[in-house]
Amino acid sequence: MSDIHVTIWNEFRHEKENDAVRKIYPEGIHAQIKAGLSAYPKLDTRLAALDDPEHGLTEEVLDHTDVLLWWGHAAHHEVKDDIVDRVQKRVLAGMGLIVLHSGHFSKIF
Repeated sequence: MSDIHVTIWNEFRHEKENDAVRKIYPEGIHAQIKAGLSAYPKLDTRLAALDDPEHGLTEEVLDHTDVLLWWGHAAHHEVKDDIVDRVQKRVLAGMGLIVLHSGHFSKIF
């Protein structure tokens, strides 16, 4: 069985702006999720965040993603529409999408 390529996306804002959150997740909640998934050797995980170029969701990254985990909370409005369209296109083409926390407010919906 081949590896499953997982991209974990996070706004990565609360961890930078809120001392209490930063204390719990100094490298971001997406890094903590990745650490938890490391127990599964068939998962090949990468991280992406809102402030990365193209929000970390380049064509190349998405083309090599089987499942996208999306952690959104308060900066949904900052996600660029062309990136949303890119994610939607990949989901409709078969990429899995797991939306976490308050991601139901994200533009991808």
